[in-house]
This record gives sequence, structure tokens and C-alpha cells, in this order.
Amino acid sequence: MLKEIGGYFQLELQQKKQSFYDSLLHLNSGRSALMYILKARKYSKIYIPYFTCDAVLKPIVNLKISYEFYDVNNDLEPIFDFDIVKDNEAVILTNYFGIKSTYINRTYNKTKNIIVDNAQALFSKPIDEIDTFYSPRKFLGIPDGGLLSSTIKYDEILEQGISYDKMIHLLKRIDLGAQAAYLDFQKVESKLEHEEIMKMSHLTESLLSSIDFEFVKEKRIENYTFLHNQLKHSNDLNLKLSTECVPLVYPFKTQRANEIRNLLLNENIFCAKYWPNVLKWCTNEQNSYNLTDQIIALPIDQRYNHEDLNQVLNIIKNYYEY
Repeated sequence: MLKEIGGYFQLELQQKKQSFYDSLLHLNSGRSALMYILKARKYSKIYIPYFTCDAVLKPIVNLKISYEFYDVNNDLEPIFDFDIVKDNEAVILTNYFGIKSTYINRTYNKTKNIIVDNAQALFSKPIDEIDTFYSPRKFLGIPDGGLLSSTIKYDEILEQGISYDKMIHLLKRIDLGAQAAYLDFQKVESKLEHEEIMKMSHLTESLLSSIDFEFVKEKRIENYTFLHNQLKHSNDLNLKLSTECVPLVYPFKTQRANEIRNLLLNENIFCAKYWPNVLKWCTNEQNSYNLTDQIIALPIDQRYNHEDLNQVLNIIKNYYEY
């Protein structure tokens, strides 16, 4: 198509010479990136943690691949015997909340068929020859998009994705706020579930190219550290943030999670619950059940400063004092 010159203006986005993770395969979603791996590798069985999003299981089920769950401990590490994995099988390792990069780097060579789920760890660099997928929209205000690091090629021509029709919740939130756009957000999530594997859209590529990733990285680490210094003695998780980690949220584990989450919600502080589907997959005999039930994902992202985080802290501290 000939380049269009003149006419009305488009969104003014900063165009960098290179986009983020330029060498990786840019797809339309993290789910598509996982589907790409599964189709290309043709595994007969996948070992998957109980403690994960149902979006990870859906491609496995859709491809009719056998699967088996495993549990994780309070260090957010697998309770799993890697020696049982056969040549035509694979195990998914999840970089929880972006804080398990050191564990992943220490563990990936325990078996040859590892799939690293970096959906919550955008800044964790891929390991050579290890299939790794990312979901950048969990960290950034973009409509869709997924990234894939893999040595294998899926022999199918991919169509270009379209994203303009997934922007309404992002735009409406600016004008009307998060609650006014929440139903639109849910509609976009539902739409993404049913998309085939496609290339990342031109719109999402442009949005990614306009982001100051160094600022995003530094702000998240700063905010995480600020919350951790205040909450570490009350947190049932023993958290250690290595220099190679950039967190998604601050995971605050407490048996009072539901009460505190409701108090935060009443003050328009929205904390995602990771993940409600886990409570259906297992019972409280598995530790994953307790992780889902007792972890509050406190926001620490680049939109917020210490003044914002003090609002969160005051609610939590007041609850404990009461």
C-alpha cells in the first residue's frame, strides 16, 4: 500500500528506532505466544501450576494436549519432580509477579523442555534456547500484544492484528475513570480469548515504541521497595527482590486478605486477585488455594508515587491497629 501523505492527523506517538525486545516475535497476545509454542513443539503433555491464570490452560485444552497440575510453595516455587518430564513433554515455569527471575535462571536447566511464563515479568530477559512468552499489556497501557522468544518456527503465515477496536477502555479511563470503563475492559478481555495467532498490530507496535521503559522499570522497583519496607514484617511471604527483577505488583499475603481488599476497594484502590479459577481447580489442601485466597496484589506501577502508596499503607495499617 502506498504511503498516505496529508489529510487529518493520527495519534501523535514518539517513534523510536527500535521497539522493546525488538529481536523477539511480536504477536497479538501472550496467549497466542503460548499457543505458538504448543503448536510448533507438538508436546504430548504439559505440566502446569495450579497457581496460574486460566488463560494459560485454555490453549492446552483447545489443542487437546494432556496436562497435569503441580503445586507451588510459599516461596512461589514449584513442588515438582523435574525428573518425570519425558522427551515429548514440557513444564511451564511461572515468573510470579516478576520477582522469580533468579529462581528461573537457576532452575531452567533441570529439564530440557521448559516453557517460561514471563507474562508477569516483562523485564526478565529471555534465556537462550528456552521458549519464553510475555504479555506486555499487564505492565503498560496498550490494548493487546504478546512477545515470544523461541528457536522454533511455526509453519503458518500470520495475519496482521487489528487493535483500534480494543482501545475504548484505555481512552474512556482517561476521561471518565476506571470504573466507567471496566465493562469495556472486560469486553476486550473476552475478545482476546477468541483471537487466533496473529502478528502484533501496527497500533500496538507504535504504542510500545513510544514508552519510556527505563522510567517504567525504575518506578516499579522504587514503589515496590517503598511498600516492602513498610509491610515486610506483616507479609506472610518471604520476599526478596534481586537486581534482575522488575515487579508487576507487591504481593501482600495475609489471612485477612479479603477484609483488607474490600477496605481498599471502598477507597477506589483496585487490587487484582490472582487467580479466582485456582479455587475451582484445587482444594485448600494445595498451597496454591491459600496463595490465591490470601494474596493481595498491591499496585506499585509507574502511575503512582509515594503519596499514592501512603494512602494504601494507611488503610492497611489502620485495619491492623483496629
